[in-house]
Amino acid sequence: MSADAIPADVLQSTQPVLLRGLVRHWPLVQAAQRSDAAFCDYLRGFGAETRLNVWRGAPEIGGRFFYNADFTDFNFRRETHAFGALLDELLAGTLDALYLGSTGIDYCFPGLREPNDLPALAPFNPHASIWLGNRMQVATHFDLPDNIACVVSGRRRFTLFPPEQVANLYIGPLDLTPAGQPVSLVDVTRPDLQRFPRYAEAAKHAQTFELLPGDALFIPSQWWHGVESLEPISGLVNFWWRQSPPFMDTPLNTLLMALLSLRDLPPAQRDAWRALFDHYVFDADEHTAAHIPPAARGLLAPMDDRSARQLRSMLLNRLNR
Repeated sequence: MSADAIPADVLQSTQPVLLRGLVRHWPLVQAAQRSDAAFCDYLRGFGAETRLNVWRGAPEIGGRFFYNADFTDFNFRRETHAFGALLDELLAGTLDALYLGSTGIDYCFPGLREPNDLPALAPFNPHASIWLGNRMQVATHFDLPDNIACVVSGRRRFTLFPPEQVANLYIGPLDLTPAGQPVSLVDVTRPDLQRFPRYAEAAKHAQTFELLPGDALFIPSQWWHGVESLEPISGLVNFWWRQSPPFMDTPLNTLLMALLSLRDLPPAQRDAWRALFDHYVFDADEHTAAHIPPAARGLLAPMDDRSARQLRSMLLNRLNR
């Protein structure tokens, strides 16, 4: 299929979709096909002096960005570098693990997106990011938006798990995370089944994809995915968008509030709240408030930007009491 016309059933899929060669025509990919140096030179033209946040790990971590041994910190450090200096170090073959994580293209690299874009996504106004590094491994995590990840240099291996496998992935802390999202503690390349025995079940449901430059992968919202970069210079561009109105908050806020207000209730009370959540949220339909006159439905009426602001204000007032 074409980057100008991706079918709706792909963009709304609840399963991953591999899109071979979707962006092989991009100048960024064409440069990478010539050489690593040509790839870096192409990128250098869009902001060699731009200062960016980079993760650096010692050779001993084997490219796996993760926690330290006692989970008090991480096994890497954060640094700020000029983009051109990062490219030079990658080309020189540094033994350190280097990782430029999700970096907004429109803000940091003006002009790069126009010739390296997915016009089919224009109606969704997606956020575009670039990722760059050497041989490394990003722990299994999920993202709230839908995502098309486009490999532009090197090979990448994605290991994906459906959302319902969360209990078998041994998720780490919610409040100490490498990049904001909770991550699985299991190393998918060398799983320790003595320490993480339930992972054997998750592995049965795993889907693994190896992408070459020009290939893309649609990752549905909340699918857990670990990513391995398999070459000395590996680059990726991804596009994020949500299939929900912009006024909606992240459900992670709801999860944190539930930890505060629901998790430690007596079992019977938790069951009662589960019934309320099913009624008002998970099983809600046109019948939920049909018995209430439309003008009196309040928060049970369809949400819009105005009512979302009112609800957010109400919540802030309650939390500040």
